[in-house]
Amino acid sequence: MEYDLLLLQKTLVVLFCLTLFWKIIRHMWSFLILEKDPVIVLVTGATGQIGYALVPMIARGIMLGPDQPVILHMLDIEPAAESLNALKMELIDAAFPLLKGVVATTDVVEACKGVNIAVMVGGFRRKEGMERKDVMAKNVSIYKAQASALEKHAAADCKVLVVANPANTNALILKEFAPSIPEKNITCLIRLDHNRALGQIADKLDVQVSDVKNVIIWGNHSSTQYPDVNHATVTTSSGEKSVRELIADDHWLSSEFITTVQQRGAAIIKARKLSSALSAASAACDHIHDWVLGTPKGTWVSMGVYSDGSYGIQPGLIYSFPVTCEKGNWSIVKGLKINEFSRAKMDTTAEELAEEKSLAYSCLN
Repeated sequence: MEYDLLLLQKTLVVLFCLTLFWKIIRHMWSFLILEKDPVIVLVTGATGQIGYALVPMIARGIMLGPDQPVILHMLDIEPAAESLNALKMELIDAAFPLLKGVVATTDVVEACKGVNIAVMVGGFRRKEGMERKDVMAKNVSIYKAQASALEKHAAADCKVLVVANPANTNALILKEFAPSIPEKNITCLIRLDHNRALGQIADKLDVQVSDVKNVIIWGNHSSTQYPDVNHATVTTSSGEKSVRELIADDHWLSSEFITTVQQRGAAIIKARKLSSALSAASAACDHIHDWVLGTPKGTWVSMGVYSDGSYGIQPGLIYSFPVTCEKGNWSIVKGLKINEFSRAKMDTTAEELAEEKSLAYSCLN
């Protein structure tokens, strides 16, 4: 009996010591786990429909992850100052734990100070009766001013995503007037079209969109873009299968699928009487998320990036390619086989981008 009591006492002492030791370790570990420094994210045109949908997504951690604090810089034009202030009040009222500060301003210099990531949503939309060159001239003026401010005041490693149309060419103009920002840090949004293509395939096959991967959007964010499924796959119960094999309808893939993705924005405007906002904001988050945090192994996404001549595309255009991302850098996927049909489509959209570039540069003088 005395032996059993002694054994029990020793066991209790050991358990107490282990518990105390575990608490000490946890307490010491808590000092080692430091909160990340906030990332400063700029959203231009913040009070517009896309901006209004985008800023809470950023504040909630959808763009940069659930453990990354952010400081939001929101820029808009002077007539939108009251709406901008109201948006700031709403962000404060939402009490987002990751949101460590909000700057709401109509001053482009103040907006660009210390920015790590810039999402350029603001731009000039074409109005009835306006010529393409008129619209281009307006956007050249906007992006020249904003690029100059980013050049002088943003963080040295600032990443830029241009959303406002014409997105590819606006990104090119921004690059022209922010020469110290590396060309690999200036991109445009094609992820919306990429996501639309994934959605169309998933809907056609009645599968989860997460099971579809490696579609490609080549070229311009316009009706000449080329949605390509020749390398796309679907995860099935019996392994990965090619999209072409599963759909088994080359006519649909070469006609209706392409035009549906190309004209999806116009279809939404017709149905909603307003342009895409929620889906565009979500795509912007996806773009930055994968760029900063990386793409899953074996998966690529579509990004408008500075052409290095890959796939015979003229260097110096901002063109959508399939890319993988790792450690904050993107790389164009190399070596994909391009058939004759794809080649013609890729060249057509490249020609349009070359024309836009010439038009934009004619507005610089």
